[in-house]
Parts: sequence; C-alpha cells; structure tokens
Amino acid sequence: MATQLELTVNGAPRSASAPEGAPLLHVLRNLLGLKAARFGCGEEACGACRVLVDGEPVYACTFPADQAAGRTVITPEGLAATREGAAVVDAFLAEQAGQCGYCLSGIVVAATALLQRQPSPDRAAILAALEPHLCRCGAHNRMVRAVERAARTLAANA
Repeated sequence: MATQLELTVNGAPRSASAPEGAPLLHVLRNLLGLKAARFGCGEEACGACRVLVDGEPVYACTFPADQAAGRTVITPEGLAATREGAAVVDAFLAEQAGQCGYCLSGIVVAATALLQRQPSPDRAAILAALEPHLCRCGAHNRMVRAVERAARTLAANA
C-alpha cells in the first residue's frame, strides 16, 4: 500500500506516492530524483544520507517518509540556496575539504545546520556537529577548517 506525501523539498512543493514504511531517502532518491544524499550504512552510523527536515539534520535512511509529510526538507542540492549553505559550500571548496566525496553531502548538511543554529561555533561545537559522520579519507582537519572559514565569512557579511 502506498502513502501520498505532500512536502516542500528545496523550496518547492513536491508530491510522491511512497510505499508504506519507506524511508525518506527512498522518496528523495528514487521518487524525486535527488541523488546527493547517499545511502551508506542504513543504520545511522555514517551520515551520508543526512538532510534537513524543518532545519534539523536527520538520517534520511531511517527517517520515515510519512513523517516528512507537510514539512520542509532541504537536501544537499538545496543547500546553496541558503546563506549558510552557500558559505559552507564555498568554504569546503576553498579548503579542498572533500576527497572521495561520498560522505561530503551529509557533512555539508550538518555544517549548514550548525551555522544556522550557532553562527559563531567554537571548535568543540564544530567537532560535535561533524562527529556522527564517517569519513575514511582523512579530510577531517580540512573539513573543520572549512566550517571555521564559513563561520568567519558569515560573520564578515552579516
């Protein structure tokens, strides 16, 4: 049995007929064609699937799609449309903070959510925000520097 979902994704109203019990990631990738959030582990252990639901980062691999009905979802594709997301994307590029890129979409989502909540985070807050994400490429230091750079950019342009 399918559930008809009405939600806002990256600023646009969207509809999808999702199988009962489907995770939000299935709806985003398979029904709406948004591929930047990735399936990694399916167990909330890697963070590759994270998206924002009403401004909060969630694991789309386990977040029930029916709980997204009527809510606002921002995927990695939609981050650059936000002030904080654009600053994070620019900073990650400037710091060359991505390597293989598999985990990067979820990390950029988490960094954007952090800067939306806390415009001037200290290093400990940045580390805590990025901690749930598994990156095997060893780019963590560049990622932290990128979030620090994005925060400085946002403060300078406030």
